Amino acid sequence: MLLWREKVPDSWLPKVRANLPAVLIDHAHLERKAATAALNLEKYVELHDCVSELNAIAIEELQHFELVLRLLRERGVAFTGPVKSPWISAMMGQVRKGRREQVIDHLVVCALIEGRSCEKFQLLAEGVRDLDPGLADFYASLVESEGNHYATYLIMARHIDLAETERRLDYFLDLDAQLIRQPHPLPMLH
Repeated sequence: MLLWREKVPDSWLPKVRANLPAVLIDHAHLERKAATAALNLEKYVELHDCVSELNAIAIEELQHFELVLRLLRERGVAFTGPVKSPWISAMMGQVRKGRREQVIDHLVVCALIEGRSCEKFQLLAEGVRDLDPGLADFYASLVESEGNHYATYLIMARHIDLAETERRLDYFLDLDAQLIRQPHPLPMLH
């Protein structure tokens, strides 16, 4: 897994523990967006040989979306509209234009989103066990999948251009470190 340059703030887990319904709604939207992101990557010529892998990721993300929707229904939580993530918006805002640059950046950002999800799902699996063992088990069950998506996206980028991918990964890890330190009052995954 990645060697993050900044850890998840200590304030994050207590905030999400106190607002699990909002976190579940946010999580549902993130799974839906992750499926869409995998499909959107198929537009790049450089990834035409990866369409089957991208479809598999999209399908898995949609299955996760459905699982989170089921959790919302079981808990009587209404599925409301999404809240924009400042972290994801800032990361995506740094994706360069230009075919080769854009596909590498897009893959690196998707990898980092999946990597942070993996990390936060691990924290949730441990951190909500006393409140909701079933939810803790659910988050533990997603960790491997998120880690695999992270690795798949990074491998795809490296296959296009290893040196450029490493430069951009370095850039985005620095950006992530800056962004994760910024105060974030909402109970969100990212």
